[in-house]
Formats: sequence, C-alpha cells, structure tokens
Amino acid sequence: MTGAAVSTPSDMDAVEAIMRNGGQELRARMSRTESYLEAITEQAGVPLAKHATATVVAGGKRLRPLLVVLAAESAGGPLQSEAGEESLVRAAVAVELVHSATLVHDDVIDGAQLRRGHPTVVAVAGRETAVATGDLLFSRAFAELARNSDLDQLRALSDASSALAAGELLQREDAYAKHVAVERYLRRCELKTAALFEAACRLGALIAVEGSRALADALGDFAKRIGLAFQLLDDVLDVSGPVERTGKSRGTDLLDGTVTLPLILARERDPELAAVDLAELQGPGQAEELCDRISATGALQEARSRALALVAQAKAALPESLPADRVAPLDLVADAVVERYR
Repeated sequence: MTGAAVSTPSDMDAVEAIMRNGGQELRARMSRTESYLEAITEQAGVPLAKHATATVVAGGKRLRPLLVVLAAESAGGPLQSEAGEESLVRAAVAVELVHSATLVHDDVIDGAQLRRGHPTVVAVAGRETAVATGDLLFSRAFAELARNSDLDQLRALSDASSALAAGELLQREDAYAKHVAVERYLRRCELKTAALFEAACRLGALIAVEGSRALADALGDFAKRIGLAFQLLDDVLDVSGPVERTGKSRGTDLLDGTVTLPLILARERDPELAAVDLAELQGPGQAEELCDRISATGALQEARSRALALVAQAKAALPESLPADRVAPLDLVADAVVERYR
C-alpha cells in the first residue's frame, strides 16, 4: 500500500511553511488546482461522481501537484497569460488524479477498509464500482493533460503511469516472499511511488518559460529521490504507527504480504525473523507483535537513516543555476517528506 498515512497537524504545518515561502501566487495556483479537481470529479455523473469526489477531497497534502507548480515556478513560471496558468493547473490536476486513481485501485487489491481515516470506495460501494472509479480518475487525468497539446508532457505522465503498474506487479510477485533483496525493494519503490514524484517535477519544468530538458531531468531526479524517501518512511510508519498517525493498524502491509525495508533489514539482523512466514500471520495482534520484533532489531533506525540520506542528496542535487529564492520552496518540500515521519 502507498500513501495511506493520515495528514496530521505537523504535516499541515510543513505544507503551510511552503505556502508562506511561496507567497500569494503559489496559494492562488494551489487553490485553483483544488477547485478544478473537485469540478472535474463532480462532472463524472451518477454514480461515480460521488465516489471520485470523495476520493480527491478526502485529504492529503497535495505534494505531487505542489511539485508541479513549484518546479514550474523554479524555472520562471508559466506563460504570463490565462492560457499559461490554465496549462499549469491542468498538469497539477492530472498528476493528482493519477495518484488518486492508484489509491483507489490499491484499496481494491488490498481489500482496504480505510484510507486517510475514511472508508474506502471498495468498502462503501464494492469492487466493481471502485475499479470503475479508479479507471475514471485515470482517464480524466489524461484527458485534462491532453488539452495542453504537448506530447512531452503526455509522455512524462504516461511513463509514470506505466511505472506505477509495473511496481504494483513487482509487489504482487514479492508478496509473502521469505527473501527480497534491498535493491529489488528499492526498484519497486522507484516504480510505484518515486516515478510520479519525478513526473510531477518534469511536467512543471516542461510548462515553464525557462524550462529545458536538462532542467526537467535535474528537477525530476530531485523529485525521484524525495519520492523514494517518502515511500521508505511510509514503510517505517507501517511498523511504528500509531493508528491515529497512519489511519491503519500497525503491520497492515505485513498482513497483506508486502515485504518492506524494515522487515528486510530486520531479517538480516535476526535469524529468527528470517524464518517468519508472513502468510501465517493471524490478524492485527500477531502483526503488531512482529512489528515489535522488527523494531527491536534497530531496523527502523536504519531505514529512517536511508530515507534522510536520500532527502539530503535530493537537496544537494538541485541545479546551482537556480536562484536561491526558487530553490527554497523545493527544499521545504523535501523537508515536508521528513516532517510526515516526526
């Protein structure tokens, strides 16, 4: 499962710091993005509009559309016209719609009952409606981005969507496995999570008046690293909890057979954990016991350290050619990824 954590006051404080740094123009663009998201889903018609709208308004920090906007602003912003602003908002909306679609489909695969503390579409309306809702969100994402008439933008989001699917398949292949290499786990995270972060920054750079392929590559690499850190910390939270922080019981991903970095590292440290079969876990109680055993090995600290190192690398890799006032908001997004763990 990806991105299941509930937005808490500390998360929102981190986002507010980004907004304050970005000023009124950033607030206005994000507000337009939010309004446009709701308008698109409400146009879907009965019965899917209700479920699609509930999905996009359920919460979340909007890190991915925020990255689209900030990447564009770091490269001089969109064309100073209504058409330029609309192109930027459409790209931000498209990224968030793809993200929302993956959450709905993930919940179908996992049989999840809660998402961000709210009942999932599959829990409320059943498998068929949930699949259709996710499909709708995907289709609306590309319909909106196509209006920008830029093949490079479409290719960036299409590549990320293909990566998401490949990452999900890889996760299914590794379900309940007794051995998963760290490199294979990281590759899965790159596909399933980091690819959409990367696409967000690429889209922003492609829309910007000062954008270039080189800058799109650099900003994409920055976002890929923080996206990878985001997933590592999400997997730490699955083990460390608590439920009011994550919106799910500790060890929910382990119960689903998902082999995460904390478990991989713990198995390397504790031979008895290496023999544990996830398929034999019986309910949340045993999952929590396994979480305690993983935590006792020190694996959580190592996983956190890896995530923090990725964030530091991301910030250090931002192009030196970018003015300091354009780098600062991106640094704050990287910090927000860390803040969600605190």
